[in-house]
Amino acid sequence: MAAAATMAAAARELVLRAGASDMEEEEGPLGAGSGLQEPLQLGELDITSDEFILDEVDIHIQANLEDELVKEALKTGVDLRHYSKQVELELQQIEQKSIRDYIQESENIASLHNQITACDAVLERMEQMLGAFQSDLSSISSEIRTLQEQSGAMNIRLRNRQAVRGKLGELVDGLVVPSALVTAILEAPVTEPRFLEQLQELDAKAAAVREQEARGTAACADVRGVLDRLRVKAVTKIREFILQKIYSFRKPMTNYQIPQTALLKYRFFYQFLLGNERATAKEIRDEYVETLSKIYLSYFRSYVGRLMKVQYEEVAEKDDLMGVEDTAKKGFFSKPSLRSRNTVFTLGARGAVISPSELEAPILVPHTAQRGEQRYPFEALFRSQHYALLDNSCREYLFICEFFVVSGPAAHDLFHAVMGRTLTMMLKHLESYLADCYDAIAVFLCIHIVLRFRNVTAKRDVPALDRYWEQVLALLWPRFELILEMNVQSVRSTDPQRLGGLDTRPHYITRRYAEFSSALVSINQTIPNERTLQLLGQLQVEVENFVLRVAAEFSRKEQLVFLINNYDMMLGVLMERAADDSKEVESFQQLLSARTQEFIEELLSPPFGGLVAFVKEAEVLIERGQAERLRGEEARVTQLIRGFGSSWKASVESLSQDVMRSFTNFRNGTSIIQGALTQLIQLYHRFHRVLSQPQLRALPARAELINIHHLMVELKKHKPNF
Repeated sequence: MAAAATMAAAARELVLRAGASDMEEEEGPLGAGSGLQEPLQLGELDITSDEFILDEVDIHIQANLEDELVKEALKTGVDLRHYSKQVELELQQIEQKSIRDYIQESENIASLHNQITACDAVLERMEQMLGAFQSDLSSISSEIRTLQEQSGAMNIRLRNRQAVRGKLGELVDGLVVPSALVTAILEAPVTEPRFLEQLQELDAKAAAVREQEARGTAACADVRGVLDRLRVKAVTKIREFILQKIYSFRKPMTNYQIPQTALLKYRFFYQFLLGNERATAKEIRDEYVETLSKIYLSYFRSYVGRLMKVQYEEVAEKDDLMGVEDTAKKGFFSKPSLRSRNTVFTLGARGAVISPSELEAPILVPHTAQRGEQRYPFEALFRSQHYALLDNSCREYLFICEFFVVSGPAAHDLFHAVMGRTLTMMLKHLESYLADCYDAIAVFLCIHIVLRFRNVTAKRDVPALDRYWEQVLALLWPRFELILEMNVQSVRSTDPQRLGGLDTRPHYITRRYAEFSSALVSINQTIPNERTLQLLGQLQVEVENFVLRVAAEFSRKEQLVFLINNYDMMLGVLMERAADDSKEVESFQQLLSARTQEFIEELLSPPFGGLVAFVKEAEVLIERGQAERLRGEEARVTQLIRGFGSSWKASVESLSQDVMRSFTNFRNGTSIIQGALTQLIQLYHRFHRVLSQPQLRALPARAELINIHHLMVELKKHKPNF
């Protein structure tokens, strides 16, 4: 039905449009159907408008022609006017049917109308109810805002009252003096915990009253008198207690560190005095300084004096220098039988004093050492003295900072007020001792002890002794340099001709230097110092010059033996303690190598000098291209071949014995023999190469040459085993 209606409507529209078009064609633009009141003139005709209308009609026609129903009608050849009337008839029938259906449903429609009307009434009543509810909510919201404003105002008043109450409470608490406070201050001993607690309370109340007085609070006058009397009583009891503790330090044989440690438990006492009675606090501090300064001075003066009594009886004197002859005086080198004495040039076990285990070992006890008849070198006594000073100074500095509530420059000043006299005494004692000290090793060990103790105080965060360490080093370094310069001068001024009988064995002066230099180098390696290396360099130059001066007293071969023995001895001693790459070791290795090579050449010269000379001359001629000149040397070559073959075994044997007699170090002698035999094999090999030249190849004596490999086997039999 819907499709038919659609088709009818389309057909009707098409018919209407077509009819309208026909009417326009019949009536024309000037006809009665145009609706114009007046006829139009030809010139007034709007051609553009007509063209637009025609275009629009074409568009509608084209659109209707594209409709499926119209297309179907056109295909079947139906008359559109007839078809339009048929469609209108069907529409009328449908309309009548719809009216009948509406009449049949009229009761339902009326019922629906009534229901809609009832719903409208219900919705109207709900609208009225919601309006009333909205009105109530707006009134409630205004009431809530009013309550919020009232609550905020009440909250502000509450906070203000609480703040006032807190201030008043603090004021009242600060001004009210409870009975427990009065009882504890007046009756409790100062050692009881409750006295300390109430003293802190009294200090807080006194501070609060002073603050309120500054603000002009009138109520402070009511409690000022009570607090003043309590403060005076507390100050009196604290003063008596602390002074009693300080006076207990003065008792003989008292370990003052015990009461000093106990006093730290009551360090608030001094803080109370510092805040309430500065005059009494100053009195206590002055009394402490006076007492402890005397105690430390007395202790260290006695300890140093008793400690020096266990020093070695024989110490180095001004004549105990490196270049002084053994026969000049009776000293260390002329009395080796002494059991315990201070060595001058040998380190021995003395270097252990700067080892970590010995450096902070317990201090020496003089009376125990005297009972055991023990003796010590000066550096051991110096270590014990200054370790006791370091330990006591660190403890004292920390006590001062904690008990007297000082730090920085103030702590330094108070520390030096306590320890200043002791430090001055220690410096004077060291200066007095160094004036007559000629033991360079002892002084150098003392320098390194100070350097290590300075690091210890830095680790303990006690800078108060830094100045003292600098003063000690300022005394030790010049003395060390002076002693070293005296030794340098003694070696420089030594006359070899005044040394008596000389031999090729290591000289005692070079042995002294080797021991002394190795000692200083090994000590210096722990904390390197260029200053020491420069001084040792000067001494080394003088010793090398001395060795050359002494060697000049011998013949050529004995010179080399003397030089090798001395260089080897010094190198061996240095390598025991110094590093292999030290300047001293490297220098003597070069000197020893050069002199050893010279000695080997000197050793081979008597038995094999002719062979050496011929080989060198022949190699030069061959290198210059003058090998023809070798033809005139047949007789000489024959003599060399037969002479070597008949005497080389005896010469090698004599050479080996001569070397072993000449050198005190058998290992060094062995290496020299090995070097000489190796050089001899190389020489004979070069001789073989010269004889292989065409000019000497036909020489009959070549048949008498010893085979190189046979020679090597035979020479190995002469190598000593050490």
